[in-house]
Amino acid sequence: MKNLSDCRVLLVDDAKANLDILVEGLKTDHKLSLALNGETALQIAARTPPDLVLLDIVMPGMDGYEVCRRLRQMPETAEVPIMFLSSLEEVQNKTRGFEVGGNDYLTKPFEMLEVKARVRSLLKAKAYSDEVKEQIASELRIAREIQMGMLPQDFAGVEGAYGVELSAVLEPAREVGGDLYGVLAAGPERLVIFLGDVSGKGIPASMFMVRAISLAQLLAREIAQPERILARLNDELATENPSAMFVTFLCAVFEPNTGRLTLANGGHCRPVLLPKGEPPRWAVPNLGTALGFEPGCQFESTELTLRPGDTLMLYTDGVSEAFNPQEELYGTGRLLTDAGGFTGLSAQEMTTSLLGKVRGFAAGAPQSDDIAILTLKVSGKGGAA
Repeated sequence: MKNLSDCRVLLVDDAKANLDILVEGLKTDHKLSLALNGETALQIAARTPPDLVLLDIVMPGMDGYEVCRRLRQMPETAEVPIMFLSSLEEVQNKTRGFEVGGNDYLTKPFEMLEVKARVRSLLKAKAYSDEVKEQIASELRIAREIQMGMLPQDFAGVEGAYGVELSAVLEPAREVGGDLYGVLAAGPERLVIFLGDVSGKGIPASMFMVRAISLAQLLAREIAQPERILARLNDELATENPSAMFVTFLCAVFEPNTGRLTLANGGHCRPVLLPKGEPPRWAVPNLGTALGFEPGCQFESTELTLRPGDTLMLYTDGVSEAFNPQEELYGTGRLLTDAGGFTGLSAQEMTTSLLGKVRGFAAGAPQSDDIAILTLKVSGKGGAA
């Protein structure tokens, strides 16, 4: 935990005499920054973020209420405790101070001993909060590493054996997320790929994601038909699901000798098929039902024949439901149009291009959902001719 003597307190008051009193009382206990007006206070806070702000209200120009409001809008000081020191004693003044984001309020004239006690209390609370947040952040970083380590990154061996190009990317909206993908060499005649999206975000979604991906890998080794894989996976997830979570899931089986691709969709976004020399189109007609609601569900399958140069792009709704600053939706129509420009690109270039299209459309708007993209392109080297 941060030592209180290393904590910086920003003192803001237009009366130099008041600042002198505060400096004399606090200089031996904490690091201090001084400001005689609101504008200077904001500049200092942005340059050297304090651990606590002692803030006067009645000042020329920008008053303390406005300073507090702006401090709460600045990322550097959004959670820094703020204590008002003011001669305004009315309840409505104190109420307004708390409404704009203040943590404490002390009226003038004040006793220095009380100021010091309240300063120590606020700084201890912040130091403890910062330590807890850092511990949580550290654990989430480890969780992210574990989660990402479960997803395949190097497809070289699979690509050579099955005559395909593969590329994938996953970007959680938070430290960990619920999107998942997998590539499984289930036998010399069967390459299984899948991609899913767990309801919700964060740690609960990531834990459900781990369960779903582990079960899918086991089932895909035993079962050849993707619709049966989804049925069994649904039964397993629905049987032990006290949190009532669910996952949309797309499973595809590719047979390199014939080029046959069989897909089954469990409520997931329809994948994009890019036949060589033809406009892109949706690979499956229906969405199907998400997994985890109840056991006993049945799923349909769709058969396609992929030839050299044909591509299948799987993605989660973090792609199609990305928003820009104007709160406009990227949408499936824009996705299909943009995919038409991927002709001749490699699987890696297509994945990168689609992610770039989404990022460009979002134009810096916060990512609202996890993003996953998995691209399979038949290379013609060992695949169907």
